[in-house]
Amino acid sequence: MGEKASSRASFSSRFGYVMAAAGSAVGLGNIWRFPYLAAKYGGGAFLVVYLILVFTFGYTLLMAETQIGRHTRKSPIGAFEHYGKSFPYRFGGWINSLVPMIILPYYCVIGGWVLEYLSGYFKNQVQEMAGDNYFSDLIGNAQSEEFWFIIFGICTIAVIILGVQKGVERVSTILMPILIVLTIVVAIYSITRPGAMEGVKYFLIPSSTNFSWMTVVAALGQMFYSLSCAMGIMITYGSYMKSDVDSEKTTTQIEFFDTFIAIMAGLMIIPAVFAFSGSSAADNLQAGPSLMFITMPKVFGSMGFGMPIGIVFFLLVFLAALTSSISIAEAVVSTFEDQFGWKRIPAALLTAAILFGFGTLCSCGFNVLSNVTILGMDFLDFFDFLSNSIMMPIAAMATCILVLRKIKLDEFARQVMVTSEFKRRKIFNFVMKYLSIGFLAIILISSVLNVLGVIKI
Repeated sequence: MGEKASSRASFSSRFGYVMAAAGSAVGLGNIWRFPYLAAKYGGGAFLVVYLILVFTFGYTLLMAETQIGRHTRKSPIGAFEHYGKSFPYRFGGWINSLVPMIILPYYCVIGGWVLEYLSGYFKNQVQEMAGDNYFSDLIGNAQSEEFWFIIFGICTIAVIILGVQKGVERVSTILMPILIVLTIVVAIYSITRPGAMEGVKYFLIPSSTNFSWMTVVAALGQMFYSLSCAMGIMITYGSYMKSDVDSEKTTTQIEFFDTFIAIMAGLMIIPAVFAFSGSSAADNLQAGPSLMFITMPKVFGSMGFGMPIGIVFFLLVFLAALTSSISIAEAVVSTFEDQFGWKRIPAALLTAAILFGFGTLCSCGFNVLSNVTILGMDFLDFFDFLSNSIMMPIAAMATCILVLRKIKLDEFARQVMVTSEFKRRKIFNFVMKYLSIGFLAIILISSVLNVLGVIKI
């Protein structure tokens, strides 16, 4: 293993690793998904539950995946097979590797939507994009939809072809600071609008009247989605981490960046809805997934200078989406490199073929293939359901079982403490031993029940 580990690509510095890993965690899950879930499930109550989960359960999953990758110096399939060649190990590795292959195509389709909105604001189409039918017309136009999806996909693959240090690390260290600055600027603008403080209070101050069991379920699912767990990404990035890097300290920094951007996204969107929606703010907050693509353009349309704000907002969303799509693609490329012994370019080209092939199905699922559904879902929704609701919880369970049954908690701690004090060891052990499987089962069961219409998330 020593020879293979020494020739493996790696991040050049701890800062580069943290920026790349944070870029993976900070994506559409933070800026698109977090605000609408927080708005829908109790504001401050949701935020408190989410923070508790991130710094306990989220921390545990991040530490487990990162350490497995760093110890084995392999992508998920090889990492699991390092501990055994029987079916359970192969299954754990393969399901962690298949998740990013399924997510990448439809994620790039959504990235294409972001690019199209950004283009529209550059063209000063502020009022057109605020129209009721703009989004449905956008995804209903096959040519335009495919064009912007391809552009976003090309941006992703171009970075991946450059390699770990020259591509993933360099782009992340440039884009992440820009993303953080833009997030702060837009959040400050949003909370200083007349009437916005009501939104700030709703988002930051917890109220027991806004709390329900679904608040916990939604926060648990969001934490899982946001931190890039069970996508093979953190195992892959851990395998690129230098052996002298403090894994616990970097995990804490990733948690911080991810949570900071999520909170800033909430402060960008929720106060803006209160400020510019007036008496209809409560209804607009319940818009769910359409909050960013339908409600926010309406907010920008009601401003006197919606064009520059729209440009900055969707540029921010584009950067977040790109850093995450790069990390998802890198997990796929790393798997092909390890399993087939390929160089980076052939692995990247096969990744591109999967991206554009399945992505085109998702893109056309809203127009020319709109009559084709799976379990009543279009292609994008089905791939999202399959990966996020079914495969990711199972993949995370496989990781937790590997730590508990094969590596063992004491041996895991010994590996971590080579470079880290492991200050949260008690939290890690408690969550891993007593909560992890149960929490993951809740996500899996609640997601399936939601699709079946038994509950509503």
